Amino acid sequence: MTTTPTPAPTTAAATTSAPAPTPTRALSASRTTATAARVLRQLRHDPRTIALLILIPCVMLFLLRYVFDGSPRTFDSIGASLLGIFPLITMFLVTSIATLRERTSGTLERLLAMPLGKGDLIAGYALAFGILAIIQSALATGLAVWVLGLDVTGSPWLLLLVALLDALLGTALGLFVSAFAASEFQAVQFMPAVIFPQLLLCGLFTPRSNMHPALEAVSDVLPMSYAVDGMNEILKHTDMTATFVRDVLIVAGCALLVLTLGAATLRRRTA
Repeated sequence: MTTTPTPAPTTAAATTSAPAPTPTRALSASRTTATAARVLRQLRHDPRTIALLILIPCVMLFLLRYVFDGSPRTFDSIGASLLGIFPLITMFLVTSIATLRERTSGTLERLLAMPLGKGDLIAGYALAFGILAIIQSALATGLAVWVLGLDVTGSPWLLLLVALLDALLGTALGLFVSAFAASEFQAVQFMPAVIFPQLLLCGLFTPRSNMHPALEAVSDVLPMSYAVDGMNEILKHTDMTATFVRDVLIVAGCALLVLTLGAATLRRRTA
């Protein structure tokens, strides 16, 4: 008689597959603050970087005021715009170089091997440099308005808001471009490509409406243009205008977009 072979009993070990690793969440408040605290501890031991971040914009504004000592109205007309541009430039330089140093030293490689999301890293860096940006913007604004006599029609607090957003935008741009540089020298080389065109087309030297139509169209998509426009709104109007709100939202949105792109391009550096 033919017997049908009985299938071997299936054990729990055979039927149960290994549990999949728990995916790291995109963003965690605890991991973000821990990353920010680590970056701030490192910066605390680098007084030259702190001096560059906090003091250089103030020194530049002080020099600018007395360059136009015989024409204080000129300082009033461009001082507010440069109050936003100087923090953007310094934050871009320091952030791009500091982040690249983390990449080339292997620190970023080790961090990405841990259960730490890319969003946590980028947000942590942004938070750490954002704290410095608040200090930087507050000192520069206070110096310009209450020491150097910058005459603004609107509220100095709105001036501080735009200066802070500009500094955060510089931080975001620095984090983003650091992904495409292989050395600190290359990171500095991105400044002519990323910052200088915006500086020329933002309306600081001439109204954007006076530019060639092609250049005016390009300036319409550059965030620094809206930073300068927002500063000019504070110079001309006592109250918050709809144009000012639009400019602030565009600058903030660009900073958030660039931070998102920075998280997307964050990767481990392979040999």
